[in-house]
Amino acid sequence: MKILVTGAAGFIGFHTAKALLDRGDTVVGLDNMNDYYDPSLKQARIDQLEGRNGFRFVRGDLADKTLMDALFETENFDRVIHLGAQAGVRYSLENPDAYVQSNLVGFLNVLEGCRHNGVEHLVYASSSSVYGANMHLPFSVHDNVDHPLSLYAATKKSNELMAHTYAHLYRLPVTGLRFFTVYGPWGRPDMAPGIFARAIASGEPIRLFNHGNMRRDFTYIDDVVAAMERLIERPPAADPDWNGAAPDPATGPAPWRIYNIGGNRVVEVTRFLDLLEQAFGRKAKREYLPMQPGDVPETRADTADLAAAVGIEPATAIEDGVGRFVAWYRAYHRLG
Repeated sequence: MKILVTGAAGFIGFHTAKALLDRGDTVVGLDNMNDYYDPSLKQARIDQLEGRNGFRFVRGDLADKTLMDALFETENFDRVIHLGAQAGVRYSLENPDAYVQSNLVGFLNVLEGCRHNGVEHLVYASSSSVYGANMHLPFSVHDNVDHPLSLYAATKKSNELMAHTYAHLYRLPVTGLRFFTVYGPWGRPDMAPGIFARAIASGEPIRLFNHGNMRRDFTYIDDVVAAMERLIERPPAADPDWNGAAPDPATGPAPWRIYNIGGNRVVEVTRFLDLLEQAFGRKAKREYLPMQPGDVPETRADTADLAAAVGIEPATAIEDGVGRFVAWYRAYHRLG
């Protein structure tokens, strides 16, 4: 198939594009290469893809309607995997405009491109952040998610609503994926694994919020990509049993679905840090601080719907995943 991967220079986008190329698909990767975090890491990821048979990179912005219209009209994509977005909960408190342009305007341009050019299936990134103030654990796609705690989460919830509208009006098959703390080689430096690794390597203190009492459903990147590879082959159909009198938030009368992609094992952030220390062979300096605005103390994914849809669940043990991440980190940063 010919597949557009937006955010191809990003962490998940890079691994997704690589996996699709490995299986023989043609991939067009789109990314604006912004400086939200070190652009040299993004370029290093693209360098791994360029030169591969079947890959072409386009540098451009999702919010550029002229570029997006031309890209869809000329490339005739079979599928689209939309992973490009302005990420980060805390950054959304400082720069909300970036989230509106990338996550709302940009997503609209993707939807319009799919609608007008015969795309057979759109798979897009949502986030576990949409669960917000919901205290019911594990987080289920059948739960209500109407109380986001950050603008980032609100834009991701908006994406799910926009996608449903296009699925309903234009019968565009759309699948949304709520990712839970994805980590692994080539990971983002602004997320906890990258922040912790940099601090351990440099001897800087690590800030642990909520006084260290945080728990996350860490999800290894290979498990995420394996699920997406299967889901892209399975465009959703309308749910014939959906009932508007008792609406299920995860399905609908349109070809639209939502799935959690989580690691199936909740880990204390301090335990994750312990494993990083073991892999690096040195202790970290720890600072215990109060909870940050927009954050939640625990995330835990119910992945039963994902398992039913694609026959697999994320299964990489945290000990193995951390070891692979640290091995890559040492090699990439030439730590010896």
